[in-house]
Amino acid sequence: MSSNATDLTTGFIASIVAIVLFGSNFVPLKKYETGDGMFLQWVLCAAIWLVALVVNLILHCPKFWPFAMVGGCIWATGNIAVVPIIKTIGLGLGILIWGSFNALTGWASSRFGWFGMDAEEVAKPVLNYIGAGLSVVSAFIFLFIKSEIPNNTYSVDTTPLISEHVINKTQDPDPDCSWVDKLSTAQSHLVGCSLAVISGILYGSTFVPIIYIKDHSKRNDSIYAGASQNDLDYIFAHFSGIFLTSTVYFLAYCVAMKNNPKLHPEAVLPGFLSGVLWAIATCCWFIANRSLSAVVSFPIITAGPGFIATMWGVFMFKEIQGRKNYLLMMLAFCIILTGALCTAFSKI
Repeated sequence: MSSNATDLTTGFIASIVAIVLFGSNFVPLKKYETGDGMFLQWVLCAAIWLVALVVNLILHCPKFWPFAMVGGCIWATGNIAVVPIIKTIGLGLGILIWGSFNALTGWASSRFGWFGMDAEEVAKPVLNYIGAGLSVVSAFIFLFIKSEIPNNTYSVDTTPLISEHVINKTQDPDPDCSWVDKLSTAQSHLVGCSLAVISGILYGSTFVPIIYIKDHSKRNDSIYAGASQNDLDYIFAHFSGIFLTSTVYFLAYCVAMKNNPKLHPEAVLPGFLSGVLWAIATCCWFIANRSLSAVVSFPIITAGPGFIATMWGVFMFKEIQGRKNYLLMMLAFCIILTGALCTAFSKI
């Protein structure tokens, strides 16, 4: 098997693993109260950093480039909005919105060479454009899929994984509820969608520093001359930026809460597991970037997690029912598959 064929195979396998894990990493948290998410995001980021430490040791501690930490800072900034997004518009819709803007930002910055990066060329640019477009179109189809979970069911075991946020107007206010729980339905939708858009743009920019270093490593006059072309060599710096930034945000939150942060101990282990799953998925994404290039991997990996989250809702939590919903899911899956194939063949 040729080197190019091996790279393609490795890249597509890594992409599949990343899609499955990104679509599943919040599932362990489904049954647990997470409050405003500030404590949870710190636990999740701590798990992410530990995975990076293991990977760094396996790779024999490659050179640490501080600039790669900036990408982690960008990601952590977007990540602090995840819990409010899920609470206001649901996990499925949240993933689909931030995934769409993630895909567009990451694909466009790589394809057109934004932020000082080299523009990436593909063998068949038209197919690449079509694939990127279909990846975004598929996301909007999921907006029409409705959950069948009754609104009067409050058990944590039946809370929809993909649901519309419903506020019980007659329920007594909980003194421990977060600011998100106090929003009206209209405010929740506006805030959730806005945060998802912002998070998506930030997520789509997270690889920019690493790609910038790799591109400038080929220039003798650059301070990054000779830097590694292996994306995994930047994992530790990238994830260190994530953990450092999340820690700063959490400490600032503790100060703002007058040293009385809302902690949810029952969410620690699920949050840690969620962080491990996310970290493994991101390592796979780094491998896909290396094997396929970001202009190919971004549309593929950002389109699939929404579909995986929907599958959890259908087969695990039984929250999506009805012929219309099933037909919409099949249509979305076909579009996702077509977009992924177009993007894949644009590389060949």
